Amino acid sequence: MSNVTPAWKDYEKTGFRIIFIYFLLQALPFDWKFYSYLFTTPVFNLHYEDIFNLANYTTRFGTGPATYADWGILLLIAVAATIVWTYADRQRARTYDAAFYWLRVILRYRLALALLAYGFLKLFTLQAPYPSLSSLNTPYGDFNRWKLFSLSLGIVPSYELFLGGVEIVLALGLLFRKTASISAFIFLIFCGNIFVSNLAYEGGDQVYSLLLITYGFVILSFDLQRITRLLILQQPTAAATFRPVFEGFRKNGRWILKTAFLLFFVVIYGVKTGVGAKNDPYQYPTTKGLPAISGLYNVATFVINGDTLAYSLTDSLRWRNVVFEEWNTLSIRTNRPAPVNANNRHLVKRDNAERLYETEGTSGRHYYSYTADAAQHLLTLENRHPGLSAETLSLHYSRPDQNRVILAGTTYSRDSIYVILEKVNKKYLLEEVAKGGGRNRKLKL
Repeated sequence: MSNVTPAWKDYEKTGFRIIFIYFLLQALPFDWKFYSYLFTTPVFNLHYEDIFNLANYTTRFGTGPATYADWGILLLIAVAATIVWTYADRQRARTYDAAFYWLRVILRYRLALALLAYGFLKLFTLQAPYPSLSSLNTPYGDFNRWKLFSLSLGIVPSYELFLGGVEIVLALGLLFRKTASISAFIFLIFCGNIFVSNLAYEGGDQVYSLLLITYGFVILSFDLQRITRLLILQQPTAAATFRPVFEGFRKNGRWILKTAFLLFFVVIYGVKTGVGAKNDPYQYPTTKGLPAISGLYNVATFVINGDTLAYSLTDSLRWRNVVFEEWNTLSIRTNRPAPVNANNRHLVKRDNAERLYETEGTSGRHYYSYTADAAQHLLTLENRHPGLSAETLSLHYSRPDQNRVILAGTTYSRDSIYVILEKVNKKYLLEEVAKGGGRNRKLKL
């Protein structure tokens, strides 16, 4: 490293030591839980879910998601380490320009990694998928704010794709020293909106998004004073005096590491995410449901324990309608309150049983996953709510024609039921507009 730089004042040194240690603890994986996940990940059978979860991991001291309390603990550790560092360095007249440079390098790559991890999910419209049939048949007021935001993004895949493209471009800009500051500046505007959206819509990524914002501020801080003087105050501004000098192994090694980073987190992760978008989208289960059954069904007949119940808007036992998804989920609308799966964190799960996006943030329907025994014509249903997995139903099914399904069996409370479902040939405004391709096309629903 070269260079003639102004001497650092004592308070600047102390402040830098705290910042340096704190952000190293935040950005680098010192948490044993990270390595526990890493060493149990199949290296030769990596999925895009594995890469995302590793790239998205942050240091935490509890079993749940990272919190602001974790930040406080890391700050206390940084202050304690700074006291030791200050005592050990008390007789040295030195600056920390080189250390500041390497801290920015670490944060540049860590922030780029986070942007790539989310960017490719958005680019392939995985993060906020198109609403399921059950969601399209759920009243607006039965969704919480977080789910409404996610569904609103899911119905405009071109906008989601655009957001992903912006994140990927910003990530690539952060990898190069000459474009890092401008990328960090744009990112702060971009991610500031994400952070405020998490606050407004009660999203679960507010802690993580604010952490990334702090990374952006540290990266931008190197040029912030010069930018302010030049563009805002319009005063003469000197160029940066510190320049890194790479010689020998460092000269070639940095390009080797940068190439490896681009190869793995851009090319490999990008390809795996694209393939996953087609074959293994993570928000919904991928196990196929019964063939040619998906759709909305009205409950024409409902018999429980031999008693036929007429249609009612208040009866808590009678089903009102049923939705079969293309995958092995059916949802039932009744007047019995459905508990809300209040998870609002962005989780990427490989196991179909843990993909609960369709149940999250809604109280309008009861969701069940089912397994079908084609030989016995038997459906075994299990409630998808994490706290109600013991709620099961065993139902024999028959299909007299393509528009009717008959279910008969026992419920989780050992009541016998007999249900006749009639398919509704319902059109959805979103799909009809998409088919028309024109803004002024007249719709008849």
